Amino acid sequence: MGEKPSSDPAETPQATHTEDFEKVVNPDTSLDEKVAPETTDHTAGTGRRRAAAINIVENPLKRVSPEQVVLDAQAFAESHQLAEHAALFGRAALVARDPTAFEMLGDIDEQERDALRYERDHKWHNTRTLWFSMGLCAIGAATQGWDQTGSNGANLTFHKEFGIEGEGTNEWIVGIVNAIIFLTAGLIGAFIVDPLNHYFGRRGEIFITACCLTATPIGSAFTHSWQALFAARFVMGIGIGAKNATVPIYSAEMAPARIRGALVMFWQLWVVAGIFLGFAANVIVMNTGDIAWRLQLGSAFIPSFILMCGIFFCPESPRWLMKHGRYAQAFQSMSKLRPHPIIAARDYYYSWVIYQEELREASGEGYFARLWDCFAVPRIRRANYGASTVMLAQQMCGINIISFYSSSIFERAGYTQTEALYASLGYGAIQVVFTIPTLFLIDTKGRRTLTLITFPLMCVFLLAAGLSLLKTTGSRGEQIGPVVLFVYLFTICYSLGEGPVAFQYSAEVFPTIQREQGMAWAVCINNTFAGILSLTFPRMNTVMTPTGAFGFYAALNLVAWGMIFCFVRETKQLTLEELDQVFSVPTKKFISHELTVWLPYFFKRHILRQKIAKPPPIIEKAENFERIANEP
Repeated sequence: MGEKPSSDPAETPQATHTEDFEKVVNPDTSLDEKVAPETTDHTAGTGRRRAAAINIVENPLKRVSPEQVVLDAQAFAESHQLAEHAALFGRAALVARDPTAFEMLGDIDEQERDALRYERDHKWHNTRTLWFSMGLCAIGAATQGWDQTGSNGANLTFHKEFGIEGEGTNEWIVGIVNAIIFLTAGLIGAFIVDPLNHYFGRRGEIFITACCLTATPIGSAFTHSWQALFAARFVMGIGIGAKNATVPIYSAEMAPARIRGALVMFWQLWVVAGIFLGFAANVIVMNTGDIAWRLQLGSAFIPSFILMCGIFFCPESPRWLMKHGRYAQAFQSMSKLRPHPIIAARDYYYSWVIYQEELREASGEGYFARLWDCFAVPRIRRANYGASTVMLAQQMCGINIISFYSSSIFERAGYTQTEALYASLGYGAIQVVFTIPTLFLIDTKGRRTLTLITFPLMCVFLLAAGLSLLKTTGSRGEQIGPVVLFVYLFTICYSLGEGPVAFQYSAEVFPTIQREQGMAWAVCINNTFAGILSLTFPRMNTVMTPTGAFGFYAALNLVAWGMIFCFVRETKQLTLEELDQVFSVPTKKFISHELTVWLPYFFKRHILRQKIAKPPPIIEKAENFERIANEP
């Protein structure tokens, strides 16, 4: 078949797949079986790493002979409504067995080889259908940014319209009107995701939530009491929560592994684009008189209307269709998302192999059983630690006190209402501009690295912004300028790190079986704490003063950094299936490695500037391990 057969021809694929998966998921299996011997050359001055990683991410198909891989793939096609593609699946399975060695395979034809070469050499080459689908999901993300910035501008005047000005109780009313969309998003919307996805699919769920998010901003603009506005935003939050939990999953399930981080990160890019467009709408309508706040809230229907109309031109998620036994439709969908049939069949078959093992290990099929697995099954629990950490850290860092209340903060610092809206527009523009570089960094530097670098800087700049508010002497520019400068620097660091990582990371770390439940829990964490932040900040701003509030969130940045160091594992350039093995490493072992190996290396290499060899990572892809081990 173009490769040397396995030394154990009697080994059956099902047995080896199960054995491999049990080593990954079963908590009773010793991970020491997967530890490679230490071969690191620590010679000073060479800087060469020749170590094997401590834990190797293995392709389970490599434990089966090439001949058996072909037979298994053809049998799969013939028994799953894909008999006409049996030969294609046989060749694709060989490619999936060793994606980097396709040049040596004699079974694939030259056209297929050319397609694989082009994919390898042109990272961003994808189908128009994939780009359209990812772009539409990105527009869906803009609804969240626009919704929150509409209320940002409305906060300057809507409380006057409803007679809820002043301190005390009225501050709590303003806070709950702002916060309710996040509280219902986290506590209700996130947990109706599973039934909506089950009965309507990814596309159907997105359409339903888009309808909700088109109607509720318009309803908000026609309210005549704070109670009615509260009710409209209550329903809006349910739609936001359900959408936020599904769109990143839909994006992650469609995207190729090599650029999944960048493509899914369009979510964050368009969240901040929505923030900018929302601020722009605030500025455009600010001179319309008493109805300005109504137009600011109502304009948020625009991106959700586009999403509602466009979603039916996108294919359904192949993994969702596979999960529901619609194999032929799933392959048709995958074929629309990949530039050649051999690539589509390769990605589809590899997903199916791992999905079957997930099914065998699933402890229950009901909603609550799968939700409980997110806390009870070690592999999924570790993924949950990471997802919950990045989602909570997004609120702990303090970015949303700027997103929700920047106009009010700038006004309190000394700006007029018009100047405050323009300063907020600048804040939105900075988020857009500095999120773009992360499209290229997230799959090279990685999710963990970006967050570990930027959180300490966010702490410094947010604290500096708070202290700048204490300056009451000098010219108006001398008083206001440093506040705006440090808020903008803080925003730049957020845009290069935590901002793009949170939803991207959470959407990819859970296995297929528990993906809806895991993402629902992550969205619950994120939105609930966003609601708490939005609710408490107006009162905190009065009791603690703005400087105290900024200092409080600056300190939380350091706490968040420690949590990320302990619980967030690197996931760059791994398939959704290979992530199972990333989270096979126990948390205690992971933290021990980071404290005793990585941290001393970082201190010596980057602080003391010593020329020392880089230690092996705790997790490495098998092909990278083989390349490093064979270096002279």
